[in-house]
Amino acid sequence: MTDAVAATPKGHPKGLYVLFVTEMWERFSYYGMRAIFVLYMTKALLFNKELSAQIYGSYTGLVYLTPLIGGFMADRYWGNRKSIIIGGILMAIGQFLMFLSGSFYTQTGFASLLMYGGLFFLIFGNGFFKPNISTMVGQLYPEGDKRVDSAFTIFYMGINLGAFIAPLICGGLGDTGNPEDFKWGFLAACVGMLSSVALFVLLKNKFIVTPEGEQIGSKPNRARHEPVADAPKVQVSMTPLFIWLGVFVAIFAGLYFGAGVDLIGCFIFGLTIAVPGYIISDPSLTKVERDRIWVIYVVAFFVIFFWAAFEQAGASLTYFAEEQTNRVLLGKTIPASFFQTINAVAIVLLAPVFVGIWGFLGRRNLEPPSPFKQALGLFLLALGYLVIAFGVHGLQPGVKVSMLWLISLYSIHTLGELCLSPIGLSMVNKLAPVKFASR
Repeated sequence: MTDAVAATPKGHPKGLYVLFVTEMWERFSYYGMRAIFVLYMTKALLFNKELSAQIYGSYTGLVYLTPLIGGFMADRYWGNRKSIIIGGILMAIGQFLMFLSGSFYTQTGFASLLMYGGLFFLIFGNGFFKPNISTMVGQLYPEGDKRVDSAFTIFYMGINLGAFIAPLICGGLGDTGNPEDFKWGFLAACVGMLSSVALFVLLKNKFIVTPEGEQIGSKPNRARHEPVADAPKVQVSMTPLFIWLGVFVAIFAGLYFGAGVDLIGCFIFGLTIAVPGYIISDPSLTKVERDRIWVIYVVAFFVIFFWAAFEQAGASLTYFAEEQTNRVLLGKTIPASFFQTINAVAIVLLAPVFVGIWGFLGRRNLEPPSPFKQALGLFLLALGYLVIAFGVHGLQPGVKVSMLWLISLYSIHTLGELCLSPIGLSMVNKLAPVKFASR
């Protein structure tokens, strides 16, 4: 046994728990706001469901897109730490603007303006925060340390703990049936975000360090990839930039003028093609790195469809819970926002089961390959919607279904998530070049 292995402690570094709590409160903020967002638009601002769903969809799409920007800034200029702090502050500002919007909800025009401002800060804040914190987990351990897998499991539990308590607290405060109370749900999300930033700022220098004691995330990932003193200056080629900018403009114009897609939708679709194209065109990439990125792109293409349908939890499934589900239990009506806790609870309960299943099959060389797991995840997603379709089939207008149908859908979707999501996280962690680790 080598000295390095012998000296490896059994526990985890304290920095893991700092990142755990930081991410938990950030996810509390995100999922708390998401639980009441469309309800706020329809019940307080009196938007129709179509407009509310469109705003929610645009917000969610941009939340998934801006990490490309935040990751780029962290990889090339700021480092993970500064990006996390800036992102957290921006999101706290966004949640406070949502609180102000809820405070002036009777003045629809002013409240809407505040809401759009809040969404702007939340979208860009998430872009800087979200892609950077998870990349720091693995750096807490020596290379090849077997504790890393369990570390990510613990970190993932922090995400789901935040996702579990958020709808209960923010939904409990905001989704009361009185539109005046939505502001308290947004304020709770703001407090959660401020807690996340404060804990990270206070504890990062002491605990978020490598086994050698070096500060993690203080330098750009590109600098970590290449020693600064010896790194050659890579000239930025403007040709790929202009080519992919032209591709973006062409896609944007084609969708907007040819297909009648809304402006934000055109922006999202255009950047979804142009930014990955620009990344793969980076002249500093080696052939091996470029091949690995292509593999990530192929996986991501199918994952997009999963999350697009999965995120209906914040829109159409919330409408379903509000309007078509019998939510009376023991004489009390359960807020529609509470149903968004089902996914988090199911993950906590079922994740160890899946770890055991894959481990059992792996020891017998029977574990299915990653593409099969991915396909199984997509199948389970479709099965969940098929279940709810059976639940409402032939239902007369005004008749509400048992909440068991919605619980079944969320539970089946969680099974799909557990099949599909870890594949993407693991693959990106293994295949992404270090200089692009946050993107």
